[in-house]
Amino acid sequence: LVLARSAFHHSMNYRSAVIYGCFEAVEGPAKAAALDAFVERIAPGRSHEVRPGDTSELAATTVLRIPLDEAAAKIRTGGPADDEADMDRPVWAGVLPMALQPLAPLTDAAPTGTPDYVRAWASTASASATDAEAVSP
Repeated sequence: LVLARSAFHHSMNYRSAVIYGCFEAVEGPAKAAALDAFVERIAPGRSHEVRPGDTSELAATTVLRIPLDEAAAKIRTGGPADDEADMDRPVWAGVLPMALQPLAPLTDAAPTGTPDYVRAWASTASASATDAEAVSP
């Protein structure tokens, strides 16, 4: 969140992407492979531990791909862009960094223990947030 010396210049830092194309359904072995890749992206090592999707679960899930016809990306970083006339105002201005990160794992009732990859994922994300806090805007 970017707070400036005037309400007009308040802003947010962001990353966004817009893509254009026509969605296509992914079927067969490519569909199962895409779902495995998705799980691996979120929780590396997890797809080798869990039961694979059965026929009814795969039928209940739609996987789409989109060949890119066109794409655009925008990024806003940095601090406020105050008007020169506002620089003498005795008002705090700057960036309030915000983060979304995993917290300590909450285990369900089954006593299987927390796997190493879950602990590593949470600690890596926690370290990334700490590193981000150390960076000045």
